[in-house]
Amino acid sequence: MLRFLGRVLSFFQRRAGRTQTRCLPQLEVSEDEMELKTMQGVVTSFFTDYGLINESIYFSTDVVTRSMPITVGQKVSAVIEEDKMTHALKALRVDVIMDHHGGVASSDPETRVVIGYVTSINKDIIYLNKNIEFSVNIVSEGFVPYKGDWLEVECSVDPSTSELKPFSVKPVSCKHVDEVCITNLQGRNGVIDDTIFFTLDSVKLPCGYIPQRFDFVNVVMVESIQSCFIWRAVSVTPVQSIRSGFWDGSGLGRP
Repeated sequence: MLRFLGRVLSFFQRRAGRTQTRCLPQLEVSEDEMELKTMQGVVTSFFTDYGLINESIYFSTDVVTRSMPITVGQKVSAVIEEDKMTHALKALRVDVIMDHHGGVASSDPETRVVIGYVTSINKDIIYLNKNIEFSVNIVSEGFVPYKGDWLEVECSVDPSTSELKPFSVKPVSCKHVDEVCITNLQGRNGVIDDTIFFTLDSVKLPCGYIPQRFDFVNVVMVESIQSCFIWRAVSVTPVQSIRSGFWDGSGLGRP
C-alpha cells in the first residue's frame, strides 16, 4: 500500500513539473482531453498533506474546500482528472459531504447549499454538475457565470419530493489582486501572473482597453476549472503598461 502511494505521489509531482512548462501556450483544453469527472467516495487513506479516495484517487490537502478537516472514512465529493496514458486519477477539488443531499447543512431545514461547477450554459439556463439547472436571473448581481466556474447555490427543498429548487447563486470564492502582470496571450484567451486565466468572451474591461502582454492590471477573479488553471478573471483593470505607460481611464495610455 505504501509503495502504491509513493508511486502515485511521485507521478503527480513529475506531472506537475511538466505542466508548468506546457500550460501557458495551451490555454484551451477540451473536456474530453481533460477527462474531468465528478464522483462521490470515501477517504480510505490520509497522511499529513495528501490522501486517497476509494484507494485509487490521489488528492492533496490544498484542494479540499473551506479548509475542512479530513479523516479516514469521511464521505466526499470530488472532481477528478484521469491521465489518458496511465489512467492515474487525481482530485482537482474535494468537498466534504455534510448531508444526504451532497450540500452543506443550512440553519433552515428547508434549504440546502449545493457546491458545484458549471458544466454547460444554454442561453440563459446554467447547468451545474450536469444535474441542477437554473436561470441566470438568480445569479448575484454583476456576476456572469462561465463554463468551469465553481458556484454556491442555495436551494429550497420540496418536503414531499426532496427536489432541490435553486433560488440564489454566487461564486464559491472571489478574490481581488492588485498590480499583477499579463504573462501570456493567445487569441482571445490569456494568463495573468502565470496563474489566472481570462478570456475576452467573459471578462469586464474599461471602455477602449485592449489587454496586452506585460500590462500590469488589477484583477477580480473567481475559482474556476480552466485547463490547468483554478482561477478565472472576471474583471481586469489596467494599472501600468510597459508598452504604453500609465492608463488614464479614457482608453489612452500616456507616457
